[in-house]
Amino acid sequence: MTRRALCIGINDYPGTDSDLAGCVNDASDWAAALRQRGFEVTTLLDRKATGATIRQGVRELLARSRAGDLALVQYSGHGSFVPDEDGDEPDGTDECLCPHDVKKKGPITDDELFELLSARPAGVKVVMISDSCHSGTVARFAPIRTPPTTAGPDAPRRTVRFLPPGAFLSRREAARLGARRAARRASPPGRYACLLLAGCQDTEYSYDAYFKGRPNGAFSFVALRALAALKRGATYRDWYQAIRRALPSRQYPQTPNLYGSSSMKGWKVLQ
Repeated sequence: MTRRALCIGINDYPGTDSDLAGCVNDASDWAAALRQRGFEVTTLLDRKATGATIRQGVRELLARSRAGDLALVQYSGHGSFVPDEDGDEPDGTDECLCPHDVKKKGPITDDELFELLSARPAGVKVVMISDSCHSGTVARFAPIRTPPTTAGPDAPRRTVRFLPPGAFLSRREAARLGARRAARRASPPGRYACLLLAGCQDTEYSYDAYFKGRPNGAFSFVALRALAALKRGATYRDWYQAIRRALPSRQYPQTPNLYGSSSMKGWKVLQ
């Protein structure tokens, strides 16, 4: 069995005034942990993580995989939503990931991810780990009022990994979204085309945080720490339960999600 991974981290979002701090560290940390476990890893960081290169990276990852292999896609960056074009979403919106060039080229929607990941060869396990906000409503988007991680006038600010649609959609497209979205069951990027381990639920935010002065996603930090402590033979369900012992917390009120079939959740971690 060959294990391959594509790790994506984006802090820099030109033209949006919504840069992040911990996503490149996330991708680098995931890449290091995966290489230690025998993965062949490709990374796309900041300006190299355009919509075109992300799509091509996923295609190449799957094209190189054969029955029995494991293909893993890790993403840390902004998430958002756009108007649903094909009528398959009850709330009229598609969740999406935001590449480096989202302002000029647009996002990658969950429908497109589903198509990309569904192209996997038969017998290939596909896992996606996403540390981003998949959804939320502009009307409820509020500043973080909890105290910063460290004290002092220059303390780093924690931000959420949600890019308001108005930052990259035209006014006409943004107007189609309305003031708020209807609540619904989670339908995150990838759906059942893969097993998805995500940083938050459909109506929550994933936090860009600082730990001992170093920026990371709160979910990525907790998930990697839990991964290091897992017993041999642990399943994704076991890993998820270990993550849930730390999140949500009062400082990071996000509830991670494990989305996939029952058999997928019973897969052994990273095997």
